[in-house]
Amino acid sequence: MNLHEYQGKELLASYGVAIQKGIVANTPEEAVEAAKKLNKDTGTEWWVIKAQIHAGGRGKGGGVKLAKSLDDVKEIASNIIGMDLITPQTPPEGKKVRKVLVAQDVYYPGASEPDEFYMSILLNRKTGRNMIMYSTEGGMDIEAVAEKTPHLIFTEEIDPKTGLLPFQARKVAFNLGLSGGAFKEMTKFVSSLYKAYEGSDSSLFEINPVLKTSDDKIIAVDSKVTLDGNALFRHKDLAALRDVHEEDPTEVEAGEAGLNYVQLDGNVGCMVNGAGLAMATMDIIKLSGGEPANFLDVGGTADAERVEKAFRIIMKDDKVKAILVNIFGGIVRCDRVAQGVVDAYKNIGEINIPIIVRLQGTNAKEAKVLIEESGLKVESVILLKEAAEKVAEVLA
Repeated sequence: MNLHEYQGKELLASYGVAIQKGIVANTPEEAVEAAKKLNKDTGTEWWVIKAQIHAGGRGKGGGVKLAKSLDDVKEIASNIIGMDLITPQTPPEGKKVRKVLVAQDVYYPGASEPDEFYMSILLNRKTGRNMIMYSTEGGMDIEAVAEKTPHLIFTEEIDPKTGLLPFQARKVAFNLGLSGGAFKEMTKFVSSLYKAYEGSDSSLFEINPVLKTSDDKIIAVDSKVTLDGNALFRHKDLAALRDVHEEDPTEVEAGEAGLNYVQLDGNVGCMVNGAGLAMATMDIIKLSGGEPANFLDVGGTADAERVEKAFRIIMKDDKVKAILVNIFGGIVRCDRVAQGVVDAYKNIGEINIPIIVRLQGTNAKEAKVLIEESGLKVESVILLKEAAEKVAEVLA
C-alpha cells in the first residue's frame, strides 16, 4: 500500500527521522494558513507547494512549485489542486490532485549550495536480506544514475540476525563523503530510517533527495513509502491511511469482493484460482496470439457469487474480446465455479464475447455437465492445449 509524501514523512518523523516540515492542505485557503503556521514555527519565508499523488516525477509535470509570498502560495495551490497531473509514472490521462503539501524551504536563500543524496531501503530478493541503497547523486532519476554511472551507487545489506549495526550506518555516511557534524547527523538519520522501515513493516522506502543543508543538518526532503499489505493487520493506524482515490477503481472493487485483480492492457480476460496457475494461463494466452487483459485470482474458496462478481469486473474492460476461465479444483469445487459461470451469464444479461472454460479437479465431471446442459454459448475444454487453441480460434 502506497502512502502520500506527507503521510510518509509523518511516519518517518515518528521514528526520529529528520524531515522537511510541512502541512497538508485541501484548498488554496488552507494552503495560505499552512504557510503562515510554517513561517511562525520554522521562520521560513519561502514555501514549496507539492502535489500529493502516488507518482514520482511530480516536478517535471508542474506539480512542485516554489512560492516566495503568501499570494504565490494561494495562486500556485489554486493551479495545482484539481489539475490532472501527468508525470512519467502516471497513466496517460494523469492523476487528479486533491491536496497539496505546503513545505518549508530548506534550501536557505543566500546559503552555500546544499548536497543532495539518494537513499532507499528494500528487500534484496536474491539474498533474502534488507538492503540500503544510496548514492551521492540525489535529486536525479536513480535509473539514469544506474545506467550512466553505476559506480556511484552503493549498497549495504543487513543481516536479519543482528539488524543494522552502528558501523554500517557510519559506512554509509563515509561513502557519501561526509565528515564532522554532517557525518554524525547522517549516521543518526540512517539508523532512524532503518528502524522506521522495520517498525512499519514496509516493503520500500525511497528518499530522493536526502538533503545536507549548509549548516550540516540531514533532512528527508521527499518520501516514497510502500507498506507491505500482508502486514497491515498489525498496523491498523497505517491501514487507515489508504487513499482509494489513488488506486484503480476496478481493482478497489475487486479487493472488496475478495478477488486478487490487476488491470492489464490486453484483449483476453482471465479468471483463475491460484497465482501460479494465473501466470501459466497468461503465458497460454500470449502463446495463442492474444494478450492478457488482467490478472484475476478468485482464490481457493471461490463460490458462485464470487465467480459472478469476477465476471462483472472483467466485463467492465471494453478491450476484452474473450474470457478464459481456468480452474483447478483442489479446495474449490469445480461445480461451484461452473454454477457461478452459469449464474453470471444469466444475471449479467447478453454476453457478446466468447467464454472458454477449463475446469479440472474436484467435481470436474459434474461441472462439465452443468456447463453443457445450461444451453449457454460457453466453450468447455479439458487440456491446456485445447484452451490455447480455442483462444487463438476466437481471436482469429
